[in-house]
Amino acid sequence: MKLVVEKNTPIAPAVRLITLRAEDGAPLPPYTPGAHLSFAIPGTHLHREYSLTGDGYTSDTYEVAVLKRGTGSVWMHALQAGEHVDAQLNNAFALESAEDGHLLIAGGIGITPILSMARRLARDGLPFSLHYASKDPASAPFGAQVTGLGTHCHLHGGSPNALRSKLAGILAAPRADARLYVCGPQAMIADVMQTAQTSGWPAGRIHVELFEGTLPVSGDRPFDVELSLSGLTVHVDAGQSLLDALIAAGVEPLYDCKRGECGMCVTPVLSGELDHRDKYLAASERAANQSICVCVSRARSASITLDL
Repeated sequence: MKLVVEKNTPIAPAVRLITLRAEDGAPLPPYTPGAHLSFAIPGTHLHREYSLTGDGYTSDTYEVAVLKRGTGSVWMHALQAGEHVDAQLNNAFALESAEDGHLLIAGGIGITPILSMARRLARDGLPFSLHYASKDPASAPFGAQVTGLGTHCHLHGGSPNALRSKLAGILAAPRADARLYVCGPQAMIADVMQTAQTSGWPAGRIHVELFEGTLPVSGDRPFDVELSLSGLTVHVDAGQSLLDALIAAGVEPLYDCKRGECGMCVTPVLSGELDHRDKYLAASERAANQSICVCVSRARSASITLDL
C-alpha cells in the first residue's frame, strides 16, 4: 500500500514514533493486534518489518515505533513529513481469543506489538495483564501508556533481573484457556519460555515474536567454522550465534537484519551439514547446502567450511 509520513517524532532515546496515513486520506484497513508493516527500502532489495502500536480498529493513521539499529531503521528515522513509502500489512503474531484471559510480557522495543494487544483488550473490556521490562523505566518507550492502562499493567526496570526474578510468580498456575504472548530480546524470551514450560503452560498457548536472532534449540551443539580465504578456524559455542563468533574473531561479514530475513549475510558454504533457521533462502537453496545465513543458522556437523 502507498502511505505518506504524517509525523516522525522522537519518543525515547534512539526511538521514533512514525505516523502514516493513506495517500488519498481514506481510512486505513483494520488489523489484528500483533500485525506489522513491511517497508520496502528504496534503492535496495531490503524490507523491514515494524509492529503497529494501535488497537487495530479502523483509523485514519498507522503508527510504528522504530529503534535505531541497522540500515532499515536509519532510513526510517530519516523520513520526513510528506514523504511517500511502500508497505505491506501482515501478521505472523496475531492475538487470538482466550476465555481465561491474556498474559502479555514485553522487553525493550518488544513492547510495540504487545501494546497493540493490550490496547485492543482494554478497549474490548477483556481480561489481561501486562508486564513490561525496561532498563530505564523513566525513558521507556510507551511506559506511561502502559501504566495508564490500569493496575494490571506493570513496568519493571532498574536492573537486568528486575523481571527475571519475578517470572515464576507471574507465570505460576496457568489457567486452561489463557494465552501467553511474549516479545523482546532473545535472552528474556528464553527465560520466559523456560519458566512457562516449568510452570505448566501448554506449548500451544505460548506465542513468541523475536526482533532479532533465533531462540536456542534443545540439543544445539558447538561447532567449528573453517574460513577458506583467511585460513582461520572459528569456534562457535552452543549458546552463541555464528555471526557473533565471526565478529568476535575479527571477521565481520556483511549483515543487517540479524533475523535471517534480508539475505545480506548469505555466505557460500564449501563443506559441512547446515541447520538452516532463516526465512530468506528458498527450500531448493537450503537443500543444495551451498549457502548459509550466518546471522541465525548453525551447523549440524562438527565443522563447516565457509568461503570467507
